[in-house]
Amino acid sequence: MITRKIDLPQAYAHCRDIARHEAKNFYYAFLALPKEKSDAMCAVYAFMRHADDLSDDESISIQDRRSRMRYWMEEWHRVCAGAETDSPIFIALRDTQQRFGISDQLLDHLVQGTAMDLEEIATVAVRQTVISAAGTSRQDLLLYRTFNDLYQYCYLVASVVGLVCIRIFGYNDPRAEKLAEHTGIAFQLTNILRDVKEDADRGRIYIPVEMLEHYSIGIEEIGLLKNSSQMTASHHALLSALGSRAREYYKSAEELLPLMDEDGRPGLWVLVEIYRRLLDRIEAKNYDVFTRRVSIPSTEKIIILARGMMQSMRNRRAKR
Repeated sequence: MITRKIDLPQAYAHCRDIARHEAKNFYYAFLALPKEKSDAMCAVYAFMRHADDLSDDESISIQDRRSRMRYWMEEWHRVCAGAETDSPIFIALRDTQQRFGISDQLLDHLVQGTAMDLEEIATVAVRQTVISAAGTSRQDLLLYRTFNDLYQYCYLVASVVGLVCIRIFGYNDPRAEKLAEHTGIAFQLTNILRDVKEDADRGRIYIPVEMLEHYSIGIEEIGLLKNSSQMTASHHALLSALGSRAREYYKSAEELLPLMDEDGRPGLWVLVEIYRRLLDRIEAKNYDVFTRRVSIPSTEKIIILARGMMQSMRNRRAKR
């Protein structure tokens, strides 16, 4: 059987299809970019999505997931060294990497971030077995001891994404690097707040142990909360403290936006606006992320996208 070689437009189309169906908030931002930059963002997203899927496939053991991730990354490194591939994701990503000067190290860090939950990293993450108060069940939890440990996790899963994105958006001021790092932290802390219940159900507590202890909250309590009526003043204070940290990091996003190239700025603006409004909604619900998952309605996202698209069109007209 002869395998038909995938050309570059087909590879990018494949990545765009993945992004369209899976990226949710991110895809709205991609649409506010010129096609070349939008294609590049889709390629990066498809790469991240595949790594994420390998990491999160709970139908197989952690050891098997590690092996599959290692094999997949070895294949990617061979492609980077010039080997042929029939993977549309690798074909598109390699072109994106060359066009926008994205280092091998940054892409390796992207995957390292998605795979962190698979690793036993004593200095950052710890696994702890929690036994229910009734002694009827046991659960292995992934925990982060301190906020600095959590920051390192957020850096790898979100800030590195930001550092890749700004290379596609375009910038000249070196201050953009640190600001993009902090913007990624803001996004990830927002995700952590939104997903507290779902993560706890999967045995992952991303709220640092030191913060739980400060508010006298037992590790097992987070997994037991089912709705707002079960939340105490301490629970609200804990989540509010994490939300306040996110707010501080969003200030970096305001400083970052003017440093982006004009044709890349609308894409970043759409992302920041969607994530910041998500935090607004979490705060408006008094941090009740247990009764129902907090989200931004599609109609509101479309309005944000329309504003971003208008900004993009104004920028293009100004260049003519």
